Amino acid sequence: MSQRDPAIRMVMLPKDTNGLGSIFGGHILSLIDLAAGQHARTVAAKKFVTKVMREVEFISPVFVGDVVSFYASTTKIGNTSIEIAVDVEAVRGIDAIKTCKVTSAQVVMVAVDDHNNPIPIKK
Repeated sequence: MSQRDPAIRMVMLPKDTNGLGSIFGGHILSLIDLAAGQHARTVAAKKFVTKVMREVEFISPVFVGDVVSFYASTTKIGNTSIEIAVDVEAVRGIDAIKTCKVTSAQVVMVAVDDHNNPIPIKK
């Protein structure tokens, strides 16, 4: 089994909870966006903006204290855009041995110039 490094990893805190006591789905969505953006910058040293986030289905809730990892990989590179798969997993419990899949998403990021106009990823 190969070692995977997450684009980002976060410990979920009480400030991130919804009215039911689990982590607010919008918080997870914003972290998916951050992970995709971080990954895009490792592919090309450009400024990227989010164009679309697809197929986000929450499979498991996230709780305070969970360590959530966002694994990103490139699925397609176009002229001005990059499509990134983001897989989200939570590790929970005092012994940190239980890992569960939270969700996954396809994110399209577009490289832009200082005026937010699309620019080629490769020169």
